[in-house]
Order: sequence, then C-alpha cells, then structure tokens
Amino acid sequence: MGTTIALTILMATVPLGSTISHSDRQKQQDTYQQYWGTNFSWKFDELPIKGSVRNHQVPYSGYIYPDNSGGTISIMRKYDRAFHQGRPLATAFEEWDVQAWKADVDVRGPLFGFRWGSRRAVPDWSGHCNGWAAAAIRHAEPQNSVVRNGVVFTPSDIKGLLAELYLYNEVVNLSGSDPIINAGLLHAVVTNWVGRGQHALGMEADPGEERWNYPVWAYNSDSVQRSPRQVEVKMNLGYVLDSNREYDESPRIHRVKSFHYLLDLNPQGEIIGGRFHRNSTRIAMLWLPLQPKAGRQPGNRLGNPHLNVQQVLSIWRDSVPAELRDKWVVVDPPREDRLLVLSDPDDLVPPGYAVRRVDAHLSDQAGSSPETRKPKVVVDKDWDATPIDPVAPVAELNLLDEPESDTAQNDPLATVAPERIALGNRSSGLEPVSLDESTGEGPTDVAPAEEAITLDQ
Repeated sequence: MGTTIALTILMATVPLGSTISHSDRQKQQDTYQQYWGTNFSWKFDELPIKGSVRNHQVPYSGYIYPDNSGGTISIMRKYDRAFHQGRPLATAFEEWDVQAWKADVDVRGPLFGFRWGSRRAVPDWSGHCNGWAAAAIRHAEPQNSVVRNGVVFTPSDIKGLLAELYLYNEVVNLSGSDPIINAGLLHAVVTNWVGRGQHALGMEADPGEERWNYPVWAYNSDSVQRSPRQVEVKMNLGYVLDSNREYDESPRIHRVKSFHYLLDLNPQGEIIGGRFHRNSTRIAMLWLPLQPKAGRQPGNRLGNPHLNVQQVLSIWRDSVPAELRDKWVVVDPPREDRLLVLSDPDDLVPPGYAVRRVDAHLSDQAGSSPETRKPKVVVDKDWDATPIDPVAPVAELNLLDEPESDTAQNDPLATVAPERIALGNRSSGLEPVSLDESTGEGPTDVAPAEEAITLDQ
C-alpha cells in the first residue's frame, strides 16, 4: 500500500511535456469541423487504438520524378501533343521548373570521397514526392489506358500527370506551430484522421533540410496509464514508400515508423500535450491534400499553368472503374466525384457527398484477401506496436526535454483559421530563379547543369 502511494506521488510530480497551444487546438477543431462536419476528439479513451484506410484505398507506391532526371518532362511532351497541338507549353514550364530550385551541393573527390568544395545545383532529393503522395491519397490507382486526341496515356503516364498536378497544390498543415510535431498532437491527429475518418495523410518524414513525403495509411498502438494524467504510448505508423520508377500496375511498398511517447491529459482525460522518448522516431509534419487547383492561381501559385485540371481529372476518371471511384472517400472532393456508395452506416462521411448505402456483402472487399479481408499487402513483422511494461517506474522513462512553443507561451488565447500551405519538396531552403509573371513561363536561357564549382578556401 505504501509503495503504491509513493509511486503515485512520484508519477504526479513528473513535469509535464510540451503543451499544445490553444491556437493549435482550435485549428484542429476548425479543420475537422470543416472537412468532416463533426468535432475533433481530444479524449484519449475515445480515440481508436488502431486504424487504417479502407482496403481499396491503400495508396500505391509511385515515382518521385527527380528534378535532376528531368522531372515529368517526358509526360508533359505527351500532354502537349494531345492538348496543345504539339506546342511545348507544359513541357517548357517543367524544363524551367526542374532547374529553378538550387542549393549548395557538396563536390567530393574520387579518393576517399573527400569534400573538394560546393556548387549551386539541384539537390538529388528534389522532385515530386509530395505530388505523388497527394495523388495516391486522393485518387484510385489508374488501371486502363486512355486516348485523348489520338494520344494514348498509359496508367503510368496518368500517375505522372497527377504527380505534376499536385506538386505545388495547397495542403492543410496538421502539425501545429512547433518546428516538429508535438507528441500529443501526433497522437490526436493520427487517431482522428486515420482512425476515426479512415483517411490517409501526407507525412513529411525527416526533420531537416531534405523533404521526403509519403502517404500514411494505417497505425497500431499500445498504451499504459502511468498516472491519472499521464499515458505512455507506443505507436507503429504504416506508410507507403516510393518506387524506383513509375509502373502501370504499382507495387505497395510498405514501411513502418515506430513512435514512443508520454501523453499529458487534463482532468477530463483530454490530450493536452506530450513528450517523445529518446528511442522514438520523429517526423516533421503531417498534412492533408486538397482538391487540385489550376497552376498560377490561388491554391497553386507555383503550379504548371499549362496543365488543365479538368482534362487531367477526366483522363483519370476514364482510367478507373466507376464502382471503385464511387467508393473512394476523400475530404474536399471535386463536384464530379461526390457520389458515394458505402455499406457501413457508422462511417464518417465528409460534407458534400450524395451517399447511397448498400448491403454489407456488396461493400469494399475488392483488393482484399478472402481469408482475412485485409489488403493484399505484406506488412513488416514488427507491425504490431511493441508491448509496454506496465510496471516500469515512470522515473526511468527516458524522455526528451521539449520547451513549450513560442505560441503557447506568448499567445495562449489566440485563434486561427485552418492554415493552408503550398507544399513542395523543391521549395524548402532552395532559391528559385526568376519566373515571367505575365506568361507563367520560365526564362529560355536556363543555366546548364554543369556549373562552376566554388572551392573551399
């Protein structure tokens, strides 16, 4: 009895982690209300311990179209033949764009890889990974070739068109105001969106200069109540990796990120913050892709202005069976894709859809194994979250010290509207060359790839 009381007192005196600011909490509520028509849940006991997208909505592994390999130039040439009478409008923009973002790149010698200096060049990691991730979240994988004006677009071509369409399109940042997402916010966002909503999210995986984006589609977790106001959690987050090229029938390359954190709760059992353990993975950002906008217009200011949104979406629709499109649930759907066929009456449905309910035996078993009714994918053997030792003293937990964000300290009562940002893995820490605002085209005298090397002094 005495030991139990002492342990309880010890747990209660452990300092709280980083607190989620009022403005960040309000943004999550506003965003969820806007796109789901219901409230964002913060109560830990009411959030699902595991969740995933529907079987048929597991994202495909797409290609990132590296800038230093020409991006989507070859696909833009085909698009120009079909819609611009061969004039290289979309192609010229992409040719400029793949050279527009440059950074200092190390130059290393052949012997032992010693650094010789640096030069301004397009980084190896710059490409369309966020464009592919957004497309794979919002669209069923193209299955059939489509002909437009005598030009054949294969399924892999159509995936390239979608990757270009979404490259600079706006997204909603769900990660809060801290540079790296707070542990409590990570748990709340994943369980509300992937768990309650069965909706995939974009993940900017690696904090730092490089930007690698992937679709998140599932999670599983284990937890132990360490005190009335602290819960230890281990979560495995399933995401889809990119492929080495674009395929007509894409693979599903699955990977898992493992998180370990301590959540802080208020007296009502709601998540108010948290801290990561030192053995936990960290990520930079979770984001929500929105419906595509025209290039050089609000919501896609940096996008290709010669790629017509309706033409691309029409090609995609003709490449996918109607019965699959009618089961594809995403928030912010285009007007043409708002007929929805569902079997589960308890599923959350975003506003704007006209819903037709069907019997369960007609529901989404396509693409699943008849034995398990699970997606036909091979998931890492460590998919299940590692069980937590429920008797490990909280004092032995190896937590990261995370100060409260400036927003939490300086603006405790601020409220903000849901933030929309243009996400581009070309755009972080890189400097663009000039763009002709009147035409939406880049300069014709783009510098060649071989540039002068700046040697260290």
